[in-house]
Amino acid sequence: MLKTLIVGASGYTGAELALYATRHPYMNITALIVSAQSANAGKLLSELHPHLKGIVDLPLQPMDNVNQWAQHVDIVFLATSHEVSHKMVPQFLTFDCVVFDLSGSYRVNQRAFYPKYYGFEHKHGDWLNRAVYGLAEWQEEALKTAKLIAVPGCYSTASQLALKPLVQDRLLNIDQWPVINAVSGVSGAGRQATLNNSFCEVSLQPYGLFTHRHQPEITNHLGIPVIFTPHLGNFTRGILATITCLIQFGVTFDDITASYYNAYNDKPLVRLYEHGVPALKAVVGTPFCDIGFKLKDEHLIIVTTEDNLLKGAAAQAVQCANIRFGFSQTQALL
Repeated sequence: MLKTLIVGASGYTGAELALYATRHPYMNITALIVSAQSANAGKLLSELHPHLKGIVDLPLQPMDNVNQWAQHVDIVFLATSHEVSHKMVPQFLTFDCVVFDLSGSYRVNQRAFYPKYYGFEHKHGDWLNRAVYGLAEWQEEALKTAKLIAVPGCYSTASQLALKPLVQDRLLNIDQWPVINAVSGVSGAGRQATLNNSFCEVSLQPYGLFTHRHQPEITNHLGIPVIFTPHLGNFTRGILATITCLIQFGVTFDDITASYYNAYNDKPLVRLYEHGVPALKAVVGTPFCDIGFKLKDEHLIIVTTEDNLLKGAAAQAVQCANIRFGFSQTQALL
């Protein structure tokens, strides 16, 4: 039984991690942790997330010192801010924990990336070099021995799962960069209330044009440049990405279908559409990423959907943990 710690458990992603860990036959929650300054310390998780009442009625415990918890657990899920994860990851690793970091602090193995896109200097280049990027469908072998797993961003997951097979099989004409237009629900902004994510204030609107930190993350791990434009939608959860590409001369519908099938036919959490394209309602509340496409002449449009809190965060983290410890990839997820 894996003794499991969830840090940042009061947020939306933390609550989903707690639910999965409670369902998991090989995980036992040692504690649900919030910061020592949190107003939620001492409350039950189910007080903050009433749908968990009778399921996860565990208290949220304040963390004053990493050491007090690290020596008692096997795995740690960090659903924390980038700066907090940056600091905590090496501390937990010192105690031989396996760490699943859902922040952006270890996703890109380039120290210069962090001051520009995250606003801090990365001080742990040794662990940055050793972190395994947890795009589960593409990193299975590396995950099996990893000590630090950097779980990808939600936009990055949807975009890369759609494009990676076509890049690998050299079906795209990258003289025209793939254009990714993606819309996320407001839960992606986190549980902390601000005017920008107030439901009464949110309207469909693009943000972070040419500056969003997921663009260089996608480019870095795909190996090709992309144009990425995120949008905030006035719905609670989910991501839908519409990706416009140019294909190589002579590439056919069957070539693209074969590329996706070869990549994902044995991957249980990616669902391919033979006809039509996915809608958001098909994935909300599930751990799946759905992919469909349309081809006209040399122009390809891919549509991909996922739940930003699940396949885009908590479900992928647990999927990575399942691979890491030799369980079924869908254990506790389905």
